[in-house]
Amino acid sequence: MFGRRRKGSEETVDRLDDGVTSEELAQDGESGTDAAGASAEGSAGLPPGPRPDGPWDISEVRDPGEGRVDLGGIFVPGVEGMELRVEVAGDAIVAATLVLRDSAVQLQAFAAPKREGIWREVRDEIAGGITQQGGVVDEVEGPLGWELRAQVPVQLPDGTNGVQLVRFVGVDGPRWFLRGVISGQGAVQPDTAGLLEQIFQDTVVVRGDSPMAPRDPIVLKLPDDAQMMPDGVQQDEAEGSRFAGGVDRLQRGPEISEVR
Repeated sequence: MFGRRRKGSEETVDRLDDGVTSEELAQDGESGTDAAGASAEGSAGLPPGPRPDGPWDISEVRDPGEGRVDLGGIFVPGVEGMELRVEVAGDAIVAATLVLRDSAVQLQAFAAPKREGIWREVRDEIAGGITQQGGVVDEVEGPLGWELRAQVPVQLPDGTNGVQLVRFVGVDGPRWFLRGVISGQGAVQPDTAGLLEQIFQDTVVVRGDSPMAPRDPIVLKLPDDAQMMPDGVQQDEAEGSRFAGGVDRLQRGPEISEVR
């Protein structure tokens, strides 16, 4: 999840859901030249862009449950042979990881401001956190828009140091932000990640109407027909279960990228 910036005044705190920061308040009186610079391509503070291919808001889909798994805060496409794992923070489920063969995509949805997107700012934060760890980050325009392709330092099972290749993708929606973390072969060879990218694009986000501060995670739930699998049970031992994993089997590998 993301580190939330502290606000410098009561006015700014009251405007959390509008996404107005103290820096932006200070810039309200700046000249037109400065404003034009702030509106340059890729700058923060811009409204969410169009999403002609998804991900979708719940208001944009007639039947979100058709062909998708209901996780409460998101509906994710069901794909034959996939393994679904959930990840928790305290007592709340905040992320879902879909594993397909030798690749995986972790999905997390967050509340966002009403009138601006946060993906640009989030990319900067993620990149800064990884470089502080000694990793390498490239910002590229991929099939899902601007993304980060990172080499994250990790310790290998034999105790030696190595790197994990990870792709961070994100899309700003109406009052929500959806982040995907692609790992495995889909990060090593991005051209092979087409199915994971389709899953990300066809995900439906359920933001809800309750007030939420920007960057608060949208809480998920277990699907109704999920079967809990104890740690160590392999997918081919699940006797045809549609889902494996669950709160008893957390896989936090993609979360190596968390910025706190």
